[in-house]
Amino acid sequence: MVTLNDRISCHTPNQDGTTTQEYFINMGPQHPSTHGVLRLILKMDGETVNDIIPVLGYIHRGIEKKAEAVGYRQQVHLTDRLDYLCALMNNWAVSAAIEKALNLEVNDRIQTVRTIIAELQRIQSHQLWWGVFGMDLGAFTPFLYGFRDREKITEIFEKTMGARLTMNYFQPGGMMYDIHPDFVKDIKEFIKYFRPILKEYEDLFSGNIIVQERLKNVGIIDAQTALAYGATGPVLRASGMPLDLRKMQPYGAYSKVNFTVPVGTVGDSWDRYQVRIQEMYQSLLIIEQLIDNIPDGPHMTMKYAAKIKPPAGRYYTQMETARGIFGTFFVSDGNDRPYRMHFRTPNFNNLWSILKMAPGGRVADLVAILSSIDLVVPDMDR
Repeated sequence: MVTLNDRISCHTPNQDGTTTQEYFINMGPQHPSTHGVLRLILKMDGETVNDIIPVLGYIHRGIEKKAEAVGYRQQVHLTDRLDYLCALMNNWAVSAAIEKALNLEVNDRIQTVRTIIAELQRIQSHQLWWGVFGMDLGAFTPFLYGFRDREKITEIFEKTMGARLTMNYFQPGGMMYDIHPDFVKDIKEFIKYFRPILKEYEDLFSGNIIVQERLKNVGIIDAQTALAYGATGPVLRASGMPLDLRKMQPYGAYSKVNFTVPVGTVGDSWDRYQVRIQEMYQSLLIIEQLIDNIPDGPHMTMKYAAKIKPPAGRYYTQMETARGIFGTFFVSDGNDRPYRMHFRTPNFNNLWSILKMAPGGRVADLVAILSSIDLVVPDMDR
């Protein structure tokens, strides 16, 4: 059996006849570039990463087990503690799974508002990613710009939902409250403001030759390998596979709007960057097509205090969040609490693609690769 000491003491022959000794270093679990409490064990040869071992569990809170101890309506507030930057999309996914189990139809108003809010949060999530991505590469200005602009969406959410980060709004049967009277007006103002700002993002950061040199041909992964690791969202689409549930399995109001799915060609960090930039343009387009056509109707289709007892069986629903496919699977035994609840979270699967991306690169490349994957670690430790 090969021990850790054996692995540390191994020597690598070089082409010039010399040998170098490999060694292990820890990246994390407090390293800021990891965007959460993640530990990476790096097998190094000088500055070159030969192998990488992700270690999870530092922020595990037993959310899936907690979900089995509370009622179905109480699942909502647990899901926004996973990927907190996609809290509302996670709320929607678990609500849709429960609605499917109950065979409960929600009206067009609920579906339209859910879709608009989901796309607003996709933009908001990508704004934070863009700002932190710049900071990871040594440029502090994008961080300030990104947080400045996402604050406008946060204010829109706060008016309707009363919260700014871990938001509970979608619930089985509809929404907790109707939209704020300023909802439509504020969103139109945001669209008018943000479209030229998005172009400014590209001029400021995308056009920077240093950024391009740090990202192009760095952290390459092809579509088949990404799919084999279970990667979804921008990580998979950047490798050339246009897998987007909003197109392939439309839900909400997505079947009523026209938009394109941005894809890459190389599968490197640059493509992952470009895919997210283009997704923000597409989200603006989706919102524009819906914002003037929000149907009338109630914001709930069942009583708030109604006891939820899905028929016995197994149920699964999946949706496209800002980081990929979020799936909700639960087993009902006919009672008011799930027998088993499991979340298929995109960050967990996307993380493992780094096993293919990182080897052969340098430590500085690893920082760029990690940031291009856009990880939210609490989404992994469930």
